[in-house]
Amino acid sequence: MIIDLTRIGLGFLLSAAIGGIAYWRNSLDVSGWIGAILVGSVILGLGGWAWGLTLIAFFISSSLLSRYKEKIKERRAAEKFSKGGRRDFAQTMANGGLGALCAIAYAFTGRPTFLLAAFAGLMATVNADTWATELGVLSPHKPRLITTGKPVEPGTSGGITLFGSSASALGAALIGVCLFVLLLIERSPAPVWVIPAAILGGFGGSMIDSLLGATVQAIYAYSDGRETERRFDRQGNPTKFVRGLPWLNNDVVNSSSSIGGALIAILVMLVFGG
Repeated sequence: MIIDLTRIGLGFLLSAAIGGIAYWRNSLDVSGWIGAILVGSVILGLGGWAWGLTLIAFFISSSLLSRYKEKIKERRAAEKFSKGGRRDFAQTMANGGLGALCAIAYAFTGRPTFLLAAFAGLMATVNADTWATELGVLSPHKPRLITTGKPVEPGTSGGITLFGSSASALGAALIGVCLFVLLLIERSPAPVWVIPAAILGGFGGSMIDSLLGATVQAIYAYSDGRETERRFDRQGNPTKFVRGLPWLNNDVVNSSSSIGGALIAILVMLVFGG
């Protein structure tokens, strides 16, 4: 394998520029910017332009959606989420770190097809989950817990809506279509199964995320009893642990569901004879 230093350098510059804009628009903090540079440089440099630009499609769409009707989302569910709108290093790595590892393995093992499927599933899952979260909280109907169907407050871990689930499928489809088209443009092998692999992997991974959120994710409570993913309130006071596994925070859930989405995508590839 001959490493293309020029492409890695271009990946670094492009990631730094886009991350800088995101930092300026308060979508990333400094550590998140560093994480975006690392992930972007590796994925574009070792995976290729199709992989790198697919990552950028995720990043741009998720950043734009995080600002869409931000005040309404802040009012409805901000206290539920573990972190604010600015992504930090851990969030950046939870969303893109596995994709970067996939790109490294892809480059140094002869570009096996199953790793292309895994990458499609990984990126589709994080995009699907982001779209479901950012748009689902705007649903006119109350979410229901994925395990019991019980109505819950917007932003509750494990709560799903038809609106959010539809957004999840669309977010996954965007990744599949982008990756397929970009592979064609790059003149790399562009198997048609990339699209259904991304859709099913992304949507399935998003549902795994909700299932983990409803069952084993660490959940805390404010002094007034409201549940949250936050370990500390806005004043810095510790919240009370109420259920789940203490170590299974939102970043771990995101990474775990991404692995699930990648496995589903690989299964779709095998079904289609990839």
